[in-house]
Amino acid sequence: MNPFSPVTDADLTRARSDRAFRQKMLEQSLETLLEGIKKLRRTAPTSTADVKQLREGVELAVRLAEILQNADRPVRSF
Repeated sequence: MNPFSPVTDADLTRARSDRAFRQKMLEQSLETLLEGIKKLRRTAPTSTADVKQLREGVELAVRLAEILQNADRPVRSF
C-alpha cells in the first residue's frame, strides 16, 4: 500500500470530468482508509478518542463504498 498522498485541486478538477480517474481516486481512498482502520483495530483502541476515530473511519468507509457502488448510475440534474 502506498503512503497517503493528499488530493490536490488538480486531482479534484480532473475527477469532476474524468469518471475513470474519479473511480480510481475513490478506490484508493477507500483502501487507504481501510488499512488505517485495520491498524487502529490491531492496537486495541484504549481511549474514547480512539474509539470515536475508529467509528468515524468506519462511517466514512461505508459512505465511500456507497459512492463507489452508485458510480455507474447517471447523475441527475435538477
